[in-house]
Amino acid sequence: MMRIITGKAKGIRLATLEGDNTRPTSERTKEAIFSMIQFEIEGRRVLDLFSGSGQMGLEALSRGAESAVMIDHAKAAVSLIKQNTVKTKLEGASIICADSLEFLRSEGRKRNEDAKYDIVFLDPPYDQKLIPKALELLLSGRLIKRSALIICESASNEDVFGGNASLEARFEVIKTLKHGIAYVNLLTPKRSEDNEDEL
Repeated sequence: MMRIITGKAKGIRLATLEGDNTRPTSERTKEAIFSMIQFEIEGRRVLDLFSGSGQMGLEALSRGAESAVMIDHAKAAVSLIKQNTVKTKLEGASIICADSLEFLRSEGRKRNEDAKYDIVFLDPPYDQKLIPKALELLLSGRLIKRSALIICESASNEDVFGGNASLEARFEVIKTLKHGIAYVNLLTPKRSEDNEDEL
């Protein structure tokens, strides 16, 4: 059973889906992730892709994030996220049933400069190699701020950029941790050498 670690909803236990279709971030890994970004959460806009139970977005809200958009393609997961959101009584949650990459493409077409994200959680199924595609769409859709923090959880460091050197060159890896089978990489976008205002 997972729980909210700290903040307004500290200690509240969260429901999780049974079976092998989801792989919740372990509590130890979650603690390590939030220790890395603990001073960057207050008032921030959060995007939790491949959200599962919603625990990462809800933890961020509990710690003072302004809003958290939580995306999952599975109806059962979305129902669970809604259940956990009600249970925690946290405000600022937006829960969307959609394919995560399609959501990024759709949001990128809107070009809403006021709706960029400060923090993004990327924890897709390990075997689908989706992190590089998500990073590309975050950049091409101008969906993240220059100071954004992106937390990638994967089975291997190589899964983050998928061997794409040009994509890797557009991010700085701030920190890398390994917890159990999970690698956690904390990224921030690099500014263009020609224009500091561009990612």
